[in-house]
Amino acid sequence: MSKHAEFGPNLLRHWIDRVAERDPDKAYIVCVDDRRTISYGQLQRLTRQIATFLAKRGIRTNDRVALLAGNSIEHLVCYIGVMAYGATICTIHVEMNRGNLAQILPALNSRLTVFDAGLGIDDILAKISVPCLPLGSFDDDTNVGFYKSVAACEPTDINLASTRPQDDACILFTSGTSARPKGVVLTFRELLSNVEPTADGFGLTVDDRIYDFRSFNWCSAQVLSALAPLSRGASLILGRKFTRSRFFQHVAEHGATIAAGNPTTINMLLNSDDPLNVEALASLRFVISSSAPLLSEDWRRFEQHFGIPVAQSYGCSEIGWIATNPGADRHVGTVGKPARYHQLAIVHDHGQPLPMGDIGHVEVGGFSDNDYRYLADNGTIKVHCRGRLRTGDIGFLDADGYLHITGREKDLIIRGGINISPLEIDSILLQWPEIIEVATVGVPDHTYGEEVVSFVVARPGATIDVDDLLRYCGAVLPAFKAPKQIVLSNHLPKTARGKIDRRALAEQWTSDHPA
Repeated sequence: MSKHAEFGPNLLRHWIDRVAERDPDKAYIVCVDDRRTISYGQLQRLTRQIATFLAKRGIRTNDRVALLAGNSIEHLVCYIGVMAYGATICTIHVEMNRGNLAQILPALNSRLTVFDAGLGIDDILAKISVPCLPLGSFDDDTNVGFYKSVAACEPTDINLASTRPQDDACILFTSGTSARPKGVVLTFRELLSNVEPTADGFGLTVDDRIYDFRSFNWCSAQVLSALAPLSRGASLILGRKFTRSRFFQHVAEHGATIAAGNPTTINMLLNSDDPLNVEALASLRFVISSSAPLLSEDWRRFEQHFGIPVAQSYGCSEIGWIATNPGADRHVGTVGKPARYHQLAIVHDHGQPLPMGDIGHVEVGGFSDNDYRYLADNGTIKVHCRGRLRTGDIGFLDADGYLHITGREKDLIIRGGINISPLEIDSILLQWPEIIEVATVGVPDHTYGEEVVSFVVARPGATIDVDDLLRYCGAVLPAFKAPKQIVLSNHLPKTARGKIDRRALAEQWTSDHPA
C-alpha cells in the first residue's frame, strides 16, 4: 500500500503531482487512433482546472457527474479529474446500455451530465433536468462543451476537504444486454485500495507502457490501465477498441510492455492469418487475459504460437482486481494469487471455510466494516451485503496459493443432485484437434432435472463426427458428466463483453426441443 494511506482524493492528487513535478513531459496517455498524447504536466493542469470548474458549479462531495463516452484521452481525464476534486464520477457504456439509459440517468440524479457528441441520445438527454455538456477536446479550445468551459478556468489546487475515504468515488454499470444493468457504487477506499495491490501483482513499474483497448467504463480497465499506471508514473497506450489486424502493430509501434485482453481476443489473435514479426514484439512482457475463464488449451496454444506469456487474472466490478498472475510466475490453469488484503476464502454453502483443494464459493472481504452497494432503480442505494462478498464464482486454492476458477454458480449443471462444472467438460472437448470453441450447458430433463449438452465449433475446413466425439467423452469422463448430446455450431453467442453466452445456448436448445 502507498505511504499516502488516506484512500481519498488526496491520494489521486499525490500520484499526479509526484510525476508532474519529477517528469512533467512524460506521457501519461498515448492514443493509438489519433496519435495524440497527454503528459503528466498537462494532466496536472487539467485536473486542477476541472476542480475549479466543478467548484464554480457548486458540486460537492457525493454529488454525481455522469460520463457517457467511449475511450479517449478526454474520457479518462474527466474520470480522474472529477474524483481528484472529490466528487463522484458515474461511467456508462452507452452502446451496451442504450436500451436502459432512460431509466439509468434519472436514477443517477447527477448534478451534471457529460457526453460524447454523435451518440444519438439527444432525445434521452432532453428529458433529464440536469445540465448536459458535450465532452469536446482538451487540446482544441474552439469546441463548445465541457473542455471549452474547463479551459476557461484557472488551474487552482481546489479540493473538497470534506471528502472522506468512505464517500462515493465512482458508480459504474455492469453489462446489461438482456437483463437490467446493475449500478455498482464504489467508495474512494474500495476503488483506490485496489490500485497498488494490482500494480504490485503485475509487477508494474515506472518504465511500463500498458496497451489497453477495453472499455474504460468498466472497473477492470479503470484500475489496471488508468489508475495503476498513475500510481507508478507509467504510461497508458490507449485504443478505442480491439482490432485484430492492428493489435500487434500497436504493441510494436508504441513499445508496449504489457497488453490487456480477454479470452475472445486471445482466440481471435490465434485464429488470424495476419503476418507477424515476432522480433518487433520484444518489448512485450506478457498479455493479460481477464473477464472470463481462459481455457488451458487456448492458453498453451497462444504461448506456443506467439512466444508471449499469458497472465490470466481475475476480478469483478464490485471488488476490482482480486487475483493476478504475472507473466514470469504464471501458473497455467489458474487466475493467480489473490491480493492479501482481500482475505479471500473458499467457503461452503453456509459460509464455513473449506480446506485447500476443496471446491466452493469464492468469497472476499478486505474491510470488515464495508458495505457492498448497488444503485436501486429509484435512485436510492441498496446494501447487498456487509463485510464479505461472494463473487458468484466457484473455485479452489491449490498448495501454492493460486486460485482456480471452476465455473460460475449460475452456470453449474445440477444433474441428479450432483454439481457439474461446464468448464471441465469444455476443456476435455477442446483436446479434440478439430475443435476451436466449446460451451457446455445444462438443459431441462424429466429424470435428472438437468442433462449435459455441449455446443462445439470446428476449425475452418475440418469435419467432426459427433458419434466419435460422444464416444471419446464417454471414455475420458465419468458417465454422469459426459454430454448426452453434442451440437455442431458455426459460432457461439457472446455477450457484449466477449463472454460465451451459455444462457442463450440453453434457451436455443430448449426452443429447438419444446417437448
